[in-house]
Amino acid sequence: MDTQYYMNLEDQFGAHNYKPLDVVLNRGEGIWVWDVDGNKYLDFLSAYSAVNQGHCHPKIMQAMIEQARKLTLTSRAFRNDQLGLLYKELCELTHSHKVLPMNSGAEAVETVIKAARKWGYKIKGVPENQAEIIVCENNFHGRTIAIIGFSTDEHYKDGFGPFAPGFRVIPFGDIKALEDAITPNTVGFMAEPIQGEAGVIIPPSGYLREARAVCDKQNVVLILDEIQTGLGRTGKLLAEEHDGIEADVTLIGKALSGGFYPISAVLSNTDVLGVFMPG
Repeated sequence: MDTQYYMNLEDQFGAHNYKPLDVVLNRGEGIWVWDVDGNKYLDFLSAYSAVNQGHCHPKIMQAMIEQARKLTLTSRAFRNDQLGLLYKELCELTHSHKVLPMNSGAEAVETVIKAARKWGYKIKGVPENQAEIIVCENNFHGRTIAIIGFSTDEHYKDGFGPFAPGFRVIPFGDIKALEDAITPNTVGFMAEPIQGEAGVIIPPSGYLREARAVCDKQNVVLILDEIQTGLGRTGKLLAEEHDGIEADVTLIGKALSGGFYPISAVLSNTDVLGVFMPG
């Protein structure tokens, strides 16, 4: 069965929400992948950074196999002997205070929107239902209904309205625009350290450091979406380290599991994630 056979299967039975390259992969090892016709490729994409560690990393695979033989799922109705260890390791690795794991990058973004809004109401004193979050033009934070509502790519929004209010959009890399957009109801500023989907757009040097200072001055939560840039993709563990800062909330995902299963995490200081209670 050749490439065309598998492409025809996808076209016939799958929703047409992606348009991938006409290459059908069936094996990967380290930096290499092979297609069904036997061609070998050097994988520069790394699944948009989900396999920063390389395809089928043997240590990650072995850990997954060992755990799967003992226990695969408990649900949050019970505790288990691994979750606390994950929390501790992630906090120590990233200098965070609290962790909230999720299943996908978009789910992490949705969670931080909820957290920032609730922080605004409970801690900052913003009037109920008036919270605003500032985002950047050409952003990509996912494809859920709330997230595409503040996208500036009309293709992502076509046919999916109405959208949730509460977002202000400013140019990426423009500190003056950030300063001007902040109001007493601003609870958060969310940005990618490097915009990926928009075309690998790197902001001016020192931009994140200046954004950190503005958010400190105005009591605004700085949220950095490092789902693509985090975990080694830019040469440091987190891209924010290039500017020597720590965000109030950092989002990671993709490479967090080495490509073995969907996972993300909201990394935060105690003030922001501390607003969540059971229920």
